[in-house]
Amino acid sequence: MSEAQSSASKSNGPRLNGHCLCGAVTISAVSTKPHLEACHCEMCRRWCGSAYLAVQSDSDVSISGEEHVRRYQSSAWAERGFCSKCGSNLFYRFLPTDSYSFLAGLFDDVDGMMLGEEIFVDEQPPYYSFSQDTVRKTGPELIAEAKEAGFEF
Repeated sequence: MSEAQSSASKSNGPRLNGHCLCGAVTISAVSTKPHLEACHCEMCRRWCGSAYLAVQSDSDVSISGEEHVRRYQSSAWAERGFCSKCGSNLFYRFLPTDSYSFLAGLFDDVDGMMLGEEIFVDEQPPYYSFSQDTVRKTGPELIAEAKEAGFEF
């Protein structure tokens, strides 16, 4: 197991419980980080209509109503899930580590979490910005970190 994969199995945040718009899919997951993350890449913005605001969970994930989950492999290393009944976007899953980023809006109990990190800021359009002071990484910076950790793209 690589260092990146072993670090992906660490969870230290609260257990969060949520569901899609219609309730056919429910999710229970332990948050890996104490903050929310935002992705500004073109693909996430196309998928969500704006920045993708997410809770990262690298282990201890439970999805009920799996028969309603549809998965779309959006790249060689990732898939995205949505509810086939109501169309709610559910998650981005990084295939090499089996880690999930769930849409923050699925959970009722993320009110105490603040935005702490933004990625692909080089693709962020000028029509929105967040007021929080966050860690901000460009796409090339993020890819370089992943390659340094042993991932191939």
